[in-house]
Amino acid sequence: MPPADRPVLAIASLGGTITMTPQADGGIVPTLQAADLVAAVPGLDVVADLRAATLAARPSASLTETDVLQAVDWARDEVDRGAVGAVIVQGTDTLEETSFLADCVWEHNQPLVFTGAMRGAAQASADGPGNLLASAMVAASPQARGLGAVVVLDDVVHRAALVHKAHTTALSAFASYGGQVAGRVVEGEVWLTPAGPRLPARRLPVDAELGFVPICSTYLGDDGRVLRRLLADDPAGIVIAGFGAGHVSELMAEVVSAAVERCPVVVASRIGQGGTTRRTYGFSGSEIDLQRRGAIMAGTLDAVKSRVLLALLVAAGVDNAGIAAEFGRRAVRY
Repeated sequence: MPPADRPVLAIASLGGTITMTPQADGGIVPTLQAADLVAAVPGLDVVADLRAATLAARPSASLTETDVLQAVDWARDEVDRGAVGAVIVQGTDTLEETSFLADCVWEHNQPLVFTGAMRGAAQASADGPGNLLASAMVAASPQARGLGAVVVLDDVVHRAALVHKAHTTALSAFASYGGQVAGRVVEGEVWLTPAGPRLPARRLPVDAELGFVPICSTYLGDDGRVLRRLLADDPAGIVIAGFGAGHVSELMAEVVSAAVERCPVVVASRIGQGGTTRRTYGFSGSEIDLQRRGAIMAGTLDAVKSRVLLALLVAAGVDNAGIAAEFGRRAVRY
């Protein structure tokens, strides 16, 4: 018998592979509700008293920032009602972005855990039930208080600022930049590494909307024409996924000069590991040159996380100096 004083835990589903089952005409699609997921996990009800809700039933490629912010609002309500933590289940295609967005706006000490699955519910050795059980253990653990939003898959706990999808199909698809995982679930126990204090949450004004903030990835022979066309659509901000440590071609650099007159421009690295430098290279199109032109370096945040953060900051009315300072604070060195 489970103990009578076990904690209350909230679990919500947005859809994704973990909810998908085969269709007669081929392929798997979302069909399962949150209650179905919970019912399929032996021992989950021993971890906590569960409150399950289905917020959406879509593949994560079709989720929007609004969907994520509404899910965070749901989690806030559940915490206000006494939940010790919340678990959000979704597809893995955008998990590295959605969890980071949630982490930027999550102000509670109670953990907000994101999880999903790499295999559909009807496949042999489906990983969804195990991921959901591990996520519930983390969300209910007193050790996880103050961690913010984390991602739990394959018994590994990843911080939202560092997690990324490193393989398209493997069960161990997710990794943390620099190998800096937040912890693991081992033999039914949650093991977490000590974490420093979190940055304050970014709360948007009630009427704020996230604007159009595209990613412009550079490439061999890039002359800036893609960036010019993006500028024609009046973006609220632009993230450039640059070469190496944050570099572009000479021709692209000239377009960056025009772009910074229109909106904030953040330069990330298209590589992922290591991030951008600030004071190493001085050629035209280098990080020193781009900063002189008015661009902001992303540091260790990759392009997709930089886009999320820039969209939040622009929607909150933060100026260029504030945006640069926030990127400096949120970049995690590894």
